[in-house]
Amino acid sequence: MNKEASDAVRPIDIITKKLHKRYKAEKRFKFYGILAIFLSLSFLLLLFVSIIGNGYSAFLQTYVQLEINFDPAVIDTGNLASVNFPGLVKQTLREKFPQAKSRKEKKQLYSLVSSGSSFQLQRMVEDNPSLIGKTEKIWVPDVPESDRRLTDFQLQLLDTWEQEGKIKKQFNTTFFTAGDSREPELAGIMGAMSGSLLTLALTLALSFPIGVAAAVYLEEFAPRNRWIDIVEVNINNLAAVPSIVFGLLGLAVFINFFNLPRSTPVVGGLVLTIMTLPVIIIASRASLQSVPPSIREAALGVGASKMQMVFHHVIPLAMPGMLTGTIIGMARALGETAPLLMIGMVAFIVDIPSSFTDPATALPVQIFLWADSPERAFVERTSAAIIVLLAFLIGGKISTFHPGYLTMTTSKTNLILIFF
Repeated sequence: MNKEASDAVRPIDIITKKLHKRYKAEKRFKFYGILAIFLSLSFLLLLFVSIIGNGYSAFLQTYVQLEINFDPAVIDTGNLASVNFPGLVKQTLREKFPQAKSRKEKKQLYSLVSSGSSFQLQRMVEDNPSLIGKTEKIWVPDVPESDRRLTDFQLQLLDTWEQEGKIKKQFNTTFFTAGDSREPELAGIMGAMSGSLLTLALTLALSFPIGVAAAVYLEEFAPRNRWIDIVEVNINNLAAVPSIVFGLLGLAVFINFFNLPRSTPVVGGLVLTIMTLPVIIIASRASLQSVPPSIREAALGVGASKMQMVFHHVIPLAMPGMLTGTIIGMARALGETAPLLMIGMVAFIVDIPSSFTDPATALPVQIFLWADSPERAFVERTSAAIIVLLAFLIGGKISTFHPGYLTMTTSKTNLILIFF
């Protein structure tokens, strides 16, 4: 009986049973991990499908052909601003479709053509006054379908245009070459992109040298005392501060105290510089710490000064990591909206900025403005602008996987070739 009892509770059976439980738990853990990754990718794919599905149509624009008679009796070359160019468009539409007789039908007819077509005619006459007295076939933008509900009468008019080959859909260059507009078919992102580029150029010009210099000093030259510890703690804390706090700082210091112009790339660049500096400093210090101590000892051993050791040997080896931290910081700055809203870059800007002191907005702020617009046609413009912004952000993130450096070791020295 004792032998049978001992056989029933053999240690090997207990160990085997526990191992089976552990294997099952491990399989469940792997399954949960794979399921979590699958769900994450599914949600990400759903996000991209939703954005692209709503925004791809903004890259296409429908145009209709009108035969405009630039009547010299109507056009005063001395004062083009007073010329009734909208009347020329309406007259052409009435002559093309005489069946539109009632006031309601004429209103429906006029609504098929963008209100910006009159500005297009004015620019054409300004650029080429010889058009006066001629009849020209002009392609003007059509009102987007998402911004109107077509009646049967309007559908008949569009069918007539389509049968005559006077309606076409082509790539929407206006979206990439024009500034903001109240009319969705005339709105573009060129102004916002120019503002973002000017702001980021100033941010990069200030944050990279200052951040690298601060990291080199703290890591290589600063004495180890209580004051340096306080500085390091504050730099680490600033990296976690909400971005809107930097916007409040910029509003109080740069605008209210220094009286810099509101809603300009110069103020935006200064605010984003302060926000980006902690990220660059922390990444640069980590990159400096990753340089092997033997590099420093070898340089000092052959007679190099500490300054020569740092600038000739340590910094070139740490530069790829510094550039990676800079790219990450700039990508964050590109997508920021809150600090720019606080300094007034939320204004409606039609003109494309050409300098750091011109009124401007940024691409994330432009997306914010369009998303808040009541017109339905701005939904696709918003999604298209998000696609462009994501393209810039993903391009910046991908570049961090290729630091762009090549190390060649010889018997006498290390040659660091940095390629941009």
